[in-house]
Amino acid sequence: MGTGTVTGAKAEAEAEAKSSAKTRARARAKGRARAWAELLRLPALFTVPGDALAGAAAAGAARPNSRTLLAIGSSLCLYEAGMALNDWADRAEDAVERPHRPLPSGRVRPASALAAAGALTAAGLALAARAGRPALTVAVPLAATVWSYDLTLKRTPAGPLAMAAARTLDLLLGAAATTGTTRAARAALPSALALGAHTFAVTTVSRRETQGGSSLAPLAGLATTGVLAWRLTRGHTTGRRTAGPSPSTDAAVLGRGLGLRPTRSADADGPARLNPTSLPGPAILPGPASLPGPTTLPSPPGGEGRGLGAALHTVLAATYAATTARPLFHATLNPSPPLTQRAVGSGIRALIPLQAALTARAGAPGMALLTAALAPAARSFARKVSVT
Repeated sequence: MGTGTVTGAKAEAEAEAKSSAKTRARARAKGRARAWAELLRLPALFTVPGDALAGAAAAGAARPNSRTLLAIGSSLCLYEAGMALNDWADRAEDAVERPHRPLPSGRVRPASALAAAGALTAAGLALAARAGRPALTVAVPLAATVWSYDLTLKRTPAGPLAMAAARTLDLLLGAAATTGTTRAARAALPSALALGAHTFAVTTVSRRETQGGSSLAPLAGLATTGVLAWRLTRGHTTGRRTAGPSPSTDAAVLGRGLGLRPTRSADADGPARLNPTSLPGPAILPGPASLPGPTTLPSPPGGEGRGLGAALHTVLAATYAATTARPLFHATLNPSPPLTQRAVGSGIRALIPLQAALTARAGAPGMALLTAALAPAARSFARKVSVT
């Protein structure tokens, strides 16, 4: 065999070895990327931007501004921090019930997940600080709620309430950041409570997603869906505010949303204030009974676009109901783990049409359509990576 033949064979072998090494490296990188996508539940990310957009619309904004975008970035970081921290806190339980998850399967180290949760939390708070002090004022308790839920409250009766509070605060973050004032967040409270009620129902169902066996939670979720869809399509009598919120209006809206009785100050013509003695007791949870009434939800604008706005938010409300009602009904009839998990996944995806409906009702159809456009991407990604 000639020297040239030997050299050629050696070069070919080296090329094959390099190609094989590159293939293995790409496969490892792809596997790591998929593991982190599963850990962070990336398809659920599409349910986050609508919180800030709905909050901005409820506060009177017709379109998002730079501070709204910062609020969205902050929300995304805090949401993903909660996802990473959730799996870190559940690693022992998942080793038994869901060994395929990234941590118990060894594809992601627990220390890496915890470090990611801390880094994402810091990034979320930094972005909120860039949006202004009012946004940071909301983001700090939001981050505290996320960590408290994952580390302490998840397995207690307060777990669903904590999760609902996180979604409520996330919407208020968008309102506070967009307007640069915490007073605007009070105007957005009715929309935030509606979003919180849906989250409360879905979280309650999710507590049984690995064991199944209870029809009460999906039945309650089905009732919550019906109440929210009905109230979203009610009342088109007032226009959306374009100016800043007034103290008297804010007090009345906040009072109706929480079931409080507004009282007058010594000056009969002054703004209404809330009577602290009329605060509800600790047993009040954000369920259908405590949702704001039809007149407290943001209304579509008047004028020529009013009919179009009403039609848009009605269609979006119907889409919300259609997205979640059928899986919840099936889980009510047969509360097996697969059907319960399907109901939870549908409930998470239903956040997008709910956010869009709230945004459209507040008189911001452009932002509503932008929110609704996230739904196809969420469905596409959910076929590849589970959201539960």
